[in-house]
Amino acid sequence: MALAFDEYGRPFIILKEQEQKTRLSGLEAQKANISAGRAVSRILRTSLGPKGMDKMLQSPDGDVTITNDGATILEQMDVDNQIAKLMVELSRSQDYEIGDGTTGVVVMAGALLEQAERLLERGIHPIRIAEGYEMASRIAVEHLECIAQKFDFGPTNIEPLVQTCMTTLSSKIVNRCKRALAEISVKAVLSVADLERKDVNLDLIKVEGKVGGKLEDTELIYGITVDKDMSHPQMPKQIEDAKIAILTCPFEPPKPKTKHKVDIDTVEKFQTLRQQEQKYFDGMVQKCKDVGATLVICQWGFDDEANHLLMHQNLPAVRWVGGVELELIAIATGGRIVPRFQELTPEKLGRAGLVREKSFGTTKDKMLYIEHCANSRAVTIFIRGECNVEMLGRLFPVQCRIDWAFILFSFVFDDALGNKMMIEETKRSIHDALCVARNLIRNNFIVYGGGAAEISCSIAVEAVADKYPGVEQYAIRAFADALDAVPMALAENSGLQPIETLSAVKSQQLEENNPHFGIDCNDVGTNDMFEQNVFETLIGKQQQILLATQVVKMILKIDDVISPSDY
Repeated sequence: MALAFDEYGRPFIILKEQEQKTRLSGLEAQKANISAGRAVSRILRTSLGPKGMDKMLQSPDGDVTITNDGATILEQMDVDNQIAKLMVELSRSQDYEIGDGTTGVVVMAGALLEQAERLLERGIHPIRIAEGYEMASRIAVEHLECIAQKFDFGPTNIEPLVQTCMTTLSSKIVNRCKRALAEISVKAVLSVADLERKDVNLDLIKVEGKVGGKLEDTELIYGITVDKDMSHPQMPKQIEDAKIAILTCPFEPPKPKTKHKVDIDTVEKFQTLRQQEQKYFDGMVQKCKDVGATLVICQWGFDDEANHLLMHQNLPAVRWVGGVELELIAIATGGRIVPRFQELTPEKLGRAGLVREKSFGTTKDKMLYIEHCANSRAVTIFIRGECNVEMLGRLFPVQCRIDWAFILFSFVFDDALGNKMMIEETKRSIHDALCVARNLIRNNFIVYGGGAAEISCSIAVEAVADKYPGVEQYAIRAFADALDAVPMALAENSGLQPIETLSAVKSQQLEENNPHFGIDCNDVGTNDMFEQNVFETLIGKQQQILLATQVVKMILKIDDVISPSDY
């Protein structure tokens, strides 16, 4: 596209290769954009809440992912439309900033777009709609602060954190073990948290998974796990009070930087070369022994001769350990990463109370556990998992039960696939729980879940709408209606009558002036989310409203779309 001027100085636009482009402008463009955004929102709407359905996504390589995490679903979808990509970015922003609520934010943005389309059809200018939405979002965010409650917790009182993490895990496949996983997540976050500064470094929490076992076998290790074993099968499998040398230099003789050639034409020359190599190896091993190391962890490999010498010198070793693991081991054990043998000193050794090798099942899989470290701020959540019938029931809807026997048969005989998918989904669930615990440490205010906060905000926004004399009051009322989309989706996904359920809960909130009432998704028998212990973080809910409003404003302000033709 280029801008040109005629002989009178009047500007006009030149579109290059016009026959290969399509152009939408005005109301037509806005409706097309809204339609694209709503299409993405409709996909995620059925995944909202504890009874939400999961999505199965297959990559071009054939890898299968089963999840109901909004950010993961949109990340792996092949989206071409630019407005739909904005919705993907919206979910990603919520994931980066908060870590939870990625589905809800897209559902809310879709509801706002739906309401905006109705206002556009009534002839209201998109800028006035955007301004009304901005006013309404400020009212909703301020109202959330009014109804929020402070949660007091500490290293000895972790129950409030656990209850909030359980709410997050309720909508995941792992909800049958939500209590245990929530406790593991909270303990992991508190282990690495600086409560005085209200800061949490999630990089210090390593989440590992191993196929096999049961989900209940998931454990929190106050240390580091490394997916390696001892370099020699005869080395000791358990070392107490270990002094660890962390090396990035290889156990091998030095090599010249230039091209070289060695001619060996006699046995004596070969023996001399071999003795010189052995002298190098002996010097390296002896250097580690002299500084007091009882375990060597090396980033590089070493040949059989060095391995043999290490075993005979009674110095256990682990090779081919990745750089990220080396850094975490150094942080956990208080050691220093040593790039040259000459720099190895006793002060640079890491210390751990126990280093042990653990085997899993009959597959000869082995892992190294480094526990009771000098600096316990680095921890590992080690996940086990299996694909059981309950998981299959969530993965496949009622319509698939004709093929139920075939599906069950396929999963039993491809157990590794089911286990791998289960572990990956558990990792995503644990990530959400860790982010929620981190957010509560940063800001320990909560609002009640189950759509209670959205219903309360909807009532507050609608009450204020009449105070605005301009056209914006229509947009403010539309914003209030859009907020009701989240509790309606929760009711619909739980098999309840959405309109009837929402009306009953909203009237209950108005009558009793109590913002705790929400949708009883789990059929407990009470709508009081305080009694059900369903909580969400205040900053997460505020971020949802603000991000959804900003994206919808951006979409409404687009009135001209020039795109390549489909043919």
